[in-house]
Amino acid sequence: MDKFCELVSDVTSFSARGGALTFIENEPMKNHTSFKIGGPARLFICPRDFEALKYTLDCAKKRDVRTYILGRGTNVLFCDCGFSGAVISLSEMSSIKIEGESIFCGAGASFTAVSRAATDASLSGLAFAYGIPGSVGGAVYMNAGAYNGEVSCVLSGSTYYDRCTGETSSISLEEHDFSYRHSSYMEHPERVIISAEFKLLCGDKEEIKREADSYMERRKEKQPLEYPSAGSVFKRYPGRYTAQMIDEIGLKGFSVGGACVSEKHAGFIVNKGGATCDDVLSLIKIVKEKIFKVYGIEIETEIIYIE
Repeated sequence: MDKFCELVSDVTSFSARGGALTFIENEPMKNHTSFKIGGPARLFICPRDFEALKYTLDCAKKRDVRTYILGRGTNVLFCDCGFSGAVISLSEMSSIKIEGESIFCGAGASFTAVSRAATDASLSGLAFAYGIPGSVGGAVYMNAGAYNGEVSCVLSGSTYYDRCTGETSSISLEEHDFSYRHSSYMEHPERVIISAEFKLLCGDKEEIKREADSYMERRKEKQPLEYPSAGSVFKRYPGRYTAQMIDEIGLKGFSVGGACVSEKHAGFIVNKGGATCDDVLSLIKIVKEKIFKVYGIEIETEIIYIE
């Protein structure tokens, strides 16, 4: 029996005993990413609580099966050939609980849903997150932000599971070492974010709603939400707007296969139909090379490529 069969046996047995998880073999990742791109993962596992997540991670480690932790698949690009391991989706670990001015969230909770819950509870500070499609875990991992707001401005702390030690720990805001699109989790791949706490302020519900709605309208107006994408592809270069540079060098609307630099917002690469991972990577390479040739600047990608 190979290691994948052993892991399937493990999770099948766990599920049969009432364990809160589901799994699919050879599941196309295009079904679970906002880009709608990606070949099959050897195993796709969805734990619904921490016990199931811990069990899955421990079994995968024991069986020496490679894993990738997926939130809501909004900032990733999977290889066309798929993923030769187990993709563990946290999308079902999506609890949202409000206590006073704090919101406690599972890592798989939609960041937009958390923003909406804050508005409903008359809590201000998360309006910027309304319309950000990713998960709380992903938002914490990369210090997601928009419209002058960032996770670092509102996070109180987070909790993670260390797959090396088997221990669960919590860290404070300061320990996240936040900077632009960065957190300490990027230096610790063994740590799997399982929950987060946001500390907000009481405010006027209608005023908060107007602010959140205005951000959503700006997104609809300026971003190509009508096409599959992974959001903004490139990080902001200090002192420059990357999308503006891409527009200036004439690459707006430029395509490789089904992948296209958005005509609406040059910072987005969209899937206009049938785009492959290779199409997107080739287009990214062209953009980066031309930016360097014209401006002498090396821009970095924001999306995560998984092969």
